[in-house]
Amino acid sequence: MVASATSSVCTAKLLVVEDDDSIRETVEEALRAEGFEVRACGDGAEAMNLLTATDSMGVDLLVLDLMLPGLGGLDLCRQIRKLNNNTPVLVISARDSETDRVLGLEVGADDYLVKPFGLRELVARCRALLRRSQQSESVSNQDRQVIQSGNLCLFVRECRVTRDGEDLTLSPKEYKILELLIQNPKRVWSRDQLLERIWGIDFVGDTKTVDVHIRWLREKIEEEPSSPQHIRTVRGFGYRFG
Repeated sequence: MVASATSSVCTAKLLVVEDDDSIRETVEEALRAEGFEVRACGDGAEAMNLLTATDSMGVDLLVLDLMLPGLGGLDLCRQIRKLNNNTPVLVISARDSETDRVLGLEVGADDYLVKPFGLRELVARCRALLRRSQQSESVSNQDRQVIQSGNLCLFVRECRVTRDGEDLTLSPKEYKILELLIQNPKRVWSRDQLLERIWGIDFVGDTKTVDVHIRWLREKIEEEPSSPQHIRTVRGFGYRFG
Protein backbone atom coordinates (compact mmCIF):
# COMPACT_ATOMS: atom_id res chain seq x y z
CA MET A 1 0.00 0.00 0.00
CA VAL A 2 2.80 2.43 0.86
CA ALA A 3 4.67 1.59 -2.34
CA SER A 4 1.56 2.22 -4.40
CA ALA A 5 0.97 5.63 -2.81
CA THR A 6 4.61 6.61 -3.33
CA SER A 7 4.45 5.55 -6.97
CA SER A 8 1.28 7.56 -7.49
CA VAL A 9 2.93 10.68 -6.04
CA CYS A 10 6.06 10.25 -8.16
CA THR A 11 4.11 10.00 -11.41
CA ALA A 12 1.99 13.07 -10.65
CA LYS A 13 1.66 15.80 -13.28
CA LEU A 14 2.93 19.22 -12.22
CA LEU A 15 2.56 22.62 -13.84
CA VAL A 16 5.26 25.18 -12.99
CA VAL A 17 4.33 28.83 -13.63
CA GLU A 18 7.36 31.11 -13.30
CA ASP A 19 8.42 34.05 -15.49
CA ASP A 20 12.10 33.93 -14.50
CA ASP A 21 13.69 31.58 -17.06
CA SER A 22 16.53 30.52 -14.79
CA ILE A 23 14.29 29.67 -11.81
CA ARG A 24 11.71 27.96 -14.02
CA GLU A 25 14.29 25.72 -15.69
CA THR A 26 15.96 24.86 -12.37
CA VAL A 27 12.65 23.94 -10.73
CA GLU A 28 11.59 21.99 -13.80
CA GLU A 29 14.78 19.93 -13.84
CA ALA A 30 14.67 19.25 -10.10
CA LEU A 31 11.09 17.99 -10.23
CA ARG A 32 11.69 15.85 -13.31
CA ALA A 33 14.72 14.30 -11.59
CA GLU A 34 12.32 13.15 -8.86
CA GLY A 35 10.12 11.33 -11.38
CA PHE A 36 7.39 13.93 -11.78
CA GLU A 37 5.87 14.73 -15.16
CA VAL A 38 6.41 18.48 -15.50
CA ARG A 39 5.06 21.15 -17.79
CA ALA A 40 6.10 24.79 -17.45
CA CYS A 41 5.09 28.22 -18.69
CA GLY A 42 6.02 31.83 -18.02
CA ASP A 43 2.72 33.69 -17.60
CA GLY A 44 -0.65 33.36 -15.91
CA ALA A 45 -2.80 33.50 -19.04
CA GLU A 46 -1.07 30.47 -20.58
CA ALA A 47 -1.34 28.64 -17.27
CA MET A 48 -5.07 29.38 -17.13
CA ASN A 49 -5.52 27.97 -20.63
CA LEU A 50 -3.65 24.81 -19.68
CA LEU A 51 -5.68 24.34 -16.51
CA THR A 52 -9.06 24.79 -18.21
CA ALA A 53 -8.47 23.20 -21.63
CA THR A 54 -10.52 20.04 -22.12
CA ASP A 55 -7.60 18.37 -23.91
CA SER A 56 -5.00 19.37 -21.29
CA MET A 57 -2.70 16.78 -19.77
CA GLY A 58 -4.41 17.19 -16.41
CA VAL A 59 -2.60 18.82 -13.50
CA ASP A 60 -2.16 17.25 -10.06
CA LEU A 61 -0.20 20.16 -8.55
CA LEU A 62 0.40 23.78 -9.52
CA VAL A 63 3.72 25.42 -8.55
CA LEU A 64 2.93 29.11 -8.90
CA ASP A 65 4.97 32.33 -8.77
CA LEU A 66 2.99 35.42 -7.76
CA MET A 67 4.83 38.05 -9.81
CA LEU A 68 3.78 37.17 -13.36
CA PRO A 69 3.27 39.32 -16.45
CA GLY A 70 -0.37 39.93 -17.33
CA LEU A 71 -2.50 37.67 -15.19
CA GLY A 72 -0.75 37.60 -11.80
CA GLY A 73 -0.45 34.57 -9.56
CA LEU A 74 -3.01 35.75 -7.01
CA ASP A 75 -5.60 36.45 -9.71
CA LEU A 76 -4.90 33.10 -11.36
CA CYS A 77 -5.44 31.33 -8.05
CA ARG A 78 -8.69 33.22 -7.44
CA GLN A 79 -10.00 32.36 -10.91
CA ILE A 80 -9.35 28.63 -10.75
CA ARG A 81 -10.96 28.42 -7.31
CA LYS A 82 -14.04 30.21 -8.64
CA LEU A 83 -14.22 27.44 -11.26
CA ASN A 84 -14.22 24.86 -8.44
CA ASN A 85 -10.82 23.66 -9.57
CA ASN A 86 -9.32 22.06 -6.46
CA THR A 87 -5.83 21.44 -7.85
CA PRO A 88 -3.34 21.88 -4.98
CA VAL A 89 -1.34 25.13 -5.31
CA LEU A 90 2.17 25.69 -3.97
CA VAL A 91 3.10 29.38 -4.16
CA ILE A 92 6.78 30.26 -4.65
CA SER A 93 7.44 33.94 -4.14
CA ALA A 94 10.06 36.49 -3.11
CA ARG A 95 7.35 38.26 -1.12
CA ASP A 96 8.06 37.16 2.42
CA SER A 97 5.90 39.32 4.68
CA GLU A 98 3.20 37.75 6.84
CA THR A 99 0.59 39.76 4.93
CA ASP A 100 1.74 38.30 1.61
CA ARG A 101 1.66 34.75 2.99
CA VAL A 102 -1.80 35.18 4.48
CA LEU A 103 -3.15 36.73 1.28
CA GLY A 104 -1.76 33.88 -0.81
CA LEU A 105 -3.40 31.29 1.43
CA GLU A 106 -6.69 33.20 1.59
CA VAL A 107 -7.11 33.29 -2.20
CA GLY A 108 -6.77 29.52 -2.37
CA ALA A 109 -3.09 28.50 -2.19
CA ASP A 110 -2.36 25.39 -0.14
CA ASP A 111 1.25 26.20 0.79
CA TYR A 112 3.67 29.12 0.49
CA LEU A 113 7.44 28.83 -0.09
CA VAL A 114 9.61 31.94 0.03
CA LYS A 115 12.46 32.50 -2.46
CA PRO A 116 15.28 31.68 -2.35
CA PHE A 117 14.49 28.11 -1.32
CA GLY A 118 16.28 24.76 -1.34
CA LEU A 119 15.26 22.29 -4.03
CA ARG A 120 14.98 19.49 -1.49
CA GLU A 121 12.44 21.52 0.48
CA LEU A 122 10.53 22.30 -2.73
CA VAL A 123 10.31 18.60 -3.60
CA ALA A 124 9.31 17.68 -0.04
CA ARG A 125 6.48 20.25 -0.04
CA CYS A 126 5.25 19.03 -3.43
CA ARG A 127 5.15 15.46 -2.16
CA ALA A 128 3.32 16.50 1.01
CA LEU A 129 0.65 18.39 -0.93
CA LEU A 130 0.16 15.49 -3.34
CA ARG A 131 -0.20 13.00 -0.49
CA ARG A 132 -2.70 15.27 1.25
CA SER A 133 -4.69 15.65 -1.97
CA GLN A 134 -4.78 11.89 -2.60
CA GLN A 135 -5.89 11.17 0.96
CA SER A 136 -8.63 13.78 0.67
CA GLU A 137 -9.80 12.29 -2.63
CA SER A 138 -9.81 8.82 -1.13
CA VAL A 139 -11.98 9.97 1.79
CA SER A 140 -14.30 11.76 -0.63
CA ASN A 141 -14.71 8.60 -2.70
CA GLN A 142 -15.49 6.58 0.42
CA ASP A 143 -18.07 9.16 1.48
CA ARG A 144 -19.80 8.85 -1.89
CA GLN A 145 -19.91 5.03 -1.58
CA VAL A 146 -20.45 4.30 -5.24
CA ILE A 147 -21.27 0.68 -6.07
CA GLN A 148 -20.93 -0.27 -9.73
CA SER A 149 -22.08 -3.44 -11.41
CA GLY A 150 -22.03 -3.57 -15.18
CA ASN A 151 -23.98 -0.62 -16.52
CA LEU A 152 -25.51 0.15 -13.12
CA CYS A 153 -24.13 2.61 -10.55
CA LEU A 154 -25.65 2.98 -7.10
CA PHE A 155 -24.76 6.11 -5.12
CA VAL A 156 -25.49 5.06 -1.54
CA ARG A 157 -25.37 8.45 0.18
CA GLU A 158 -27.48 10.03 -2.56
CA CYS A 159 -30.02 7.18 -2.78
CA ARG A 160 -29.53 7.42 -6.53
CA VAL A 161 -29.10 4.85 -9.29
CA THR A 162 -27.92 5.31 -12.86
CA ARG A 163 -28.07 2.98 -15.84
CA ASP A 164 -25.61 3.70 -18.63
CA GLY A 165 -25.01 7.06 -16.96
CA GLU A 166 -28.68 8.04 -16.95
CA ASP A 167 -30.58 8.56 -13.68
CA LEU A 168 -33.33 6.05 -12.95
CA THR A 169 -36.56 6.94 -11.17
CA LEU A 170 -37.02 4.31 -8.48
CA SER A 171 -39.56 4.22 -5.69
CA PRO A 172 -38.14 4.04 -2.14
CA LYS A 173 -38.95 0.32 -1.92
CA GLU A 174 -37.40 -0.40 -5.33
CA TYR A 175 -34.25 1.44 -4.34
CA LYS A 176 -33.99 -0.38 -1.01
CA ILE A 177 -34.41 -3.77 -2.70
CA LEU A 178 -31.72 -2.98 -5.24
CA GLU A 179 -29.36 -1.59 -2.58
CA LEU A 180 -29.74 -4.73 -0.45
CA LEU A 181 -29.23 -7.09 -3.38
CA ILE A 182 -26.30 -5.25 -5.00
CA GLN A 183 -24.47 -4.99 -1.66
CA ASN A 184 -24.80 -8.76 -1.22
CA PRO A 185 -24.03 -10.21 -4.66
CA LYS A 186 -24.81 -13.90 -5.22
CA ARG A 187 -26.64 -14.17 -1.89
CA VAL A 188 -30.12 -15.61 -2.26
CA TRP A 189 -32.89 -13.77 -0.42
CA SER A 190 -36.24 -15.42 0.21
CA ARG A 191 -39.44 -13.44 -0.20
CA ASP A 192 -39.98 -13.54 3.57
CA GLN A 193 -36.47 -12.21 4.19
CA LEU A 194 -37.01 -9.37 1.73
CA LEU A 195 -40.35 -8.51 3.31
CA GLU A 196 -38.76 -8.34 6.74
CA ARG A 197 -35.73 -6.30 5.62
CA ILE A 198 -37.53 -3.86 3.29
CA TRP A 199 -41.10 -3.66 4.60
CA GLY A 200 -40.42 -4.46 8.25
CA ILE A 201 -41.48 -7.27 10.57
CA ASP A 202 -44.86 -5.61 11.19
CA PHE A 203 -45.84 -5.72 7.53
CA VAL A 204 -49.20 -7.37 6.91
CA GLY A 205 -49.55 -8.58 3.36
CA ASP A 206 -48.74 -11.19 0.75
CA THR A 207 -45.25 -12.23 -0.37
CA LYS A 208 -46.45 -11.49 -3.91
CA THR A 209 -45.74 -7.86 -3.01
CA VAL A 210 -42.06 -8.73 -3.37
CA ASP A 211 -42.59 -10.30 -6.80
CA VAL A 212 -44.45 -7.21 -8.01
CA HIS A 213 -41.69 -4.85 -6.89
CA ILE A 214 -39.00 -7.07 -8.38
CA ARG A 215 -40.87 -7.01 -11.70
CA TRP A 216 -41.11 -3.21 -11.61
CA LEU A 217 -37.44 -2.96 -10.71
CA ARG A 218 -36.40 -5.26 -13.55
CA GLU A 219 -38.32 -3.14 -16.03
CA LYS A 220 -36.12 -0.20 -15.04
CA ILE A 221 -32.68 -1.77 -14.68
CA GLU A 222 -32.64 -4.71 -17.10
CA GLU A 223 -31.96 -4.61 -20.84
CA GLU A 224 -34.41 -7.51 -21.22
CA PRO A 225 -36.70 -7.71 -18.17
CA SER A 226 -37.95 -11.13 -19.29
CA SER A 227 -34.36 -12.41 -19.31
CA PRO A 228 -32.77 -10.55 -16.39
CA GLN A 229 -29.00 -10.36 -15.97
CA HIS A 230 -28.92 -8.39 -12.74
CA ILE A 231 -31.73 -9.69 -10.52
CA ARG A 232 -32.13 -13.41 -11.03
CA THR A 233 -34.82 -15.77 -9.76
CA VAL A 234 -33.65 -18.82 -7.85
CA ARG A 235 -36.61 -21.17 -8.19
CA GLY A 236 -37.94 -22.43 -4.91
CA PHE A 237 -35.78 -20.01 -2.90
CA GLY A 238 -36.06 -16.37 -3.92
CA TYR A 239 -33.87 -13.76 -5.64
CA ARG A 240 -30.21 -12.89 -5.95
CA PHE A 241 -28.14 -10.20 -7.65
CA GLY A 242 -25.76 -11.35 -10.40
